[in-house]
Amino acid sequence: MATPPRTLVPPAVTEFLGSARFTSTLALLAVITGFSTHAIRGMIGWPGLIGALGVLVALAALSFAAQWRLIEWHGLLPISALLFVGWCALSLLWSQYQWATFGAVIYQLIFAFLAVYIALVRDAIQIVRVVGDALRFLLTLSLSLEVLSGLLLDAPMKFLGIQGNIALGGPIQGLFGSRNQLSIVALIAFVTFLVELRTRSVRPPVAAFSITLAGLCILLAHSPVIAAVSVVVGLATLALYLMRKVRPHQRPYFQWGLAILTVAALVAAYIYRTRVIDLLNARADFQVRYQLWIQIWQLIPVQQTVGWGWVGSWPTDLYPFTAIQAATGVYHADGLNAYLDVYLQVGIIGLLLFVALIALAFGRSWLLASNRRSVVYAWAPLVLVALLVTSVFESSILVESGWMLLVICTVKASQGMSWRLRLPHHEASRGAG
Repeated sequence: MATPPRTLVPPAVTEFLGSARFTSTLALLAVITGFSTHAIRGMIGWPGLIGALGVLVALAALSFAAQWRLIEWHGLLPISALLFVGWCALSLLWSQYQWATFGAVIYQLIFAFLAVYIALVRDAIQIVRVVGDALRFLLTLSLSLEVLSGLLLDAPMKFLGIQGNIALGGPIQGLFGSRNQLSIVALIAFVTFLVELRTRSVRPPVAAFSITLAGLCILLAHSPVIAAVSVVVGLATLALYLMRKVRPHQRPYFQWGLAILTVAALVAAYIYRTRVIDLLNARADFQVRYQLWIQIWQLIPVQQTVGWGWVGSWPTDLYPFTAIQAATGVYHADGLNAYLDVYLQVGIIGLLLFVALIALAFGRSWLLASNRRSVVYAWAPLVLVALLVTSVFESSILVESGWMLLVICTVKASQGMSWRLRLPHHEASRGAG
């Protein structure tokens, strides 16, 4: 009787690393870590955060290896994502701050790798559940800490950035460092919880608690940014609902009509931007952003084609970011506009690649949600709408949780609508697109 060949890794270990329970737990931990980076840095610093991410990456790599032959690699990675990440990495050659660029590229790749892992080992409904469970936990903990700080201790938690203003009705920051970031996370959570309710993936009492929790966090954050984003997400939800009701043979005409209407609305919003700002009662907040954008715009022509070099979140001690801080008199962790931020860091080429990435991700996600029967496909385009509109006021889509969500949505959309799916399997599996 032939004896089975010996392997370096016991079969039981491989089976465990590839099991559904392990992949589900690891995906949940990755999402929680991605959304709580500010809190982790506040408690154990950058070394602790990098250590945690390193462990997650190592475990994800081992899990990948255990499932290598089971994962469908056909039409995996969109070329648009590879080109943008590759251009950011290539900026190391001309960066004005090469070590910072090297670290930023590695940091970007870490979250991209974890996002690809989640997108490959979890299907659409499982991803919604993972994100829902993670945000339910983080928002509950955020609100609990705000109550502890503002009502029970009556003292701020400076290491977490919690000011303890809940007794005054807000604004609150939770675990996310700022009211704007909390409101963005809460809005994404609100969309996720609604999809959970519609797909019956959680019990009605849990869904009701979750939706109330997200809505309460949005209200208490008092973010001037989230009002406009919420309106756009609401309109996108209505448009997608109506689009799913249209007969399939008529849908392309309605899609083009909606695209034209969207462009017209964007043009009108730009023309009447002053009036829109007044309606949102955000003039003071906008003035801070406007002064920052002017400084960025003045520095862009110096390295217009290729940019100053990728750095993600802004360092505090490197030029040209020190010059921007000095000119505005306020510390900024980023450009408060993802598109200008990309333009500054990786130039017009990087900006075009980034626009292509988000356009393809959103277009594919929207078409999948319009044409597929399951409501779960609505999650990706609505999350992308929230991220893309927020990107006009924040740069969170470029790093950490925002970047992770973008890559997850991009990979899932590519799996469903990549042009390489029409190629023979052996040809498509050679590339990524």
